[in-house]
Amino acid sequence: MSELVFSLSEKLRPVLLKIFPQQFLKFIKNKIVYRKASKLKKEGILPFDPKMYPKGVNLIGGIRTQNGLGQSCRLVADILEQTGWEYTIYDYSAIKNIGRNDHSHDDKVTNMLPYSINLLHLNPFELQMAHLEMGNKLFNGHYNIGYWLYEIEKIPEDWLPGIDLVDEIWTPSEYISNCFRKLTDKPVYTKSYSVSAPIDPEYDRKYFQLPEDVFLYLVMYDANSTSSRKNPLGAINAFKSAFSHDDDKVGLVVKINHGSREDIAFLQQELKGYHNIFFITHTMDKTEVNSLIADADVFVSLHRAEGFGLVMAEAMLNGTACIATDYSSNTEFMDAETACMVDYKLIELTGDTGFYPKGSKWAEPDYDQAAEYMRRLLKEPEFYSEITKRAKVSIEKKMQMKAVQKTYAQRLEEIYAINRC
Repeated sequence: MSELVFSLSEKLRPVLLKIFPQQFLKFIKNKIVYRKASKLKKEGILPFDPKMYPKGVNLIGGIRTQNGLGQSCRLVADILEQTGWEYTIYDYSAIKNIGRNDHSHDDKVTNMLPYSINLLHLNPFELQMAHLEMGNKLFNGHYNIGYWLYEIEKIPEDWLPGIDLVDEIWTPSEYISNCFRKLTDKPVYTKSYSVSAPIDPEYDRKYFQLPEDVFLYLVMYDANSTSSRKNPLGAINAFKSAFSHDDDKVGLVVKINHGSREDIAFLQQELKGYHNIFFITHTMDKTEVNSLIADADVFVSLHRAEGFGLVMAEAMLNGTACIATDYSSNTEFMDAETACMVDYKLIELTGDTGFYPKGSKWAEPDYDQAAEYMRRLLKEPEFYSEITKRAKVSIEKKMQMKAVQKTYAQRLEEIYAINRC
């Protein structure tokens, strides 16, 4: 019955939100999850048995999902491919209202769990949902690794039961790893990505209907993510502070995924009177996105917190200068030598903001400094050239596939060595 109630509540969510407050619905949902999870916990999960399944990895996550988590899952799959380990993919996402049209890894999708190690690319709450749907058979006899991302230091309370479901945790940055180390004695390892960003010359400025002879700043975000964390409005306001509305030497490109009419109308109102603004709102494949980033002169991320900062790494690879908040995971691959790092103050959230609870802290960037960087990159070609050259060399060195896949393979071998003893 609880599963039926939960399923109906998800289908009726838009209607229910008009009647009940968000926090009340979350409370009810968590109660249903807790009740079913308690029953499964009593039944017990069988411990890892290296002899129960063949040696290999089951990667479980939203491999087809067109968002940041989906791209992260695809990067992990690419690394597994290079390790030489046998692996398969179980395509699973608890989020149903998002595009799932990336088919780049379909040849590895079996939706089976034939191998001994589960690499669960599902955030802890989503992992709990998978547990409800699939039962203990998801975990039984497997060694279970949670590959998790989060952006701020305070991990949500409803994620904590998910920690009990895994044997160890992997994350793509030390920033996130340290957040989880505060909560558990289980092993937590940082397993970064190997980032590549191939482009196609076909996707030039003309293709995107952008001017050829204008210095372009690019802002990108997904409206299904928490916009206040990505802070596109902060980048827009920095641009407005840096340049006048009639400056024909510069332009701002705003790329929005999953933006509603209201989202776009709000931004258009904020930029009223500016004729050098270009909105791109349609969903693109990864090569198109990479090419758009390469077509821009500067990528601007005045984020308040980042779980990794993938677009910044891709921009660095393709010779696009970055202006970025000097806070959270992106600081592990960029610094003042390779990007324009923006100072910040940590502020406390006075109320729940999207996924982020009241009392959490994140960065408030210095918008005046960001505006000054915008002007400097335009006016000082030598500064621009030097910072982009250093960025490309640095990011290629830090994210070499050979080094990254080696760390994955070593830990997977260690798991077998430890459990054979």
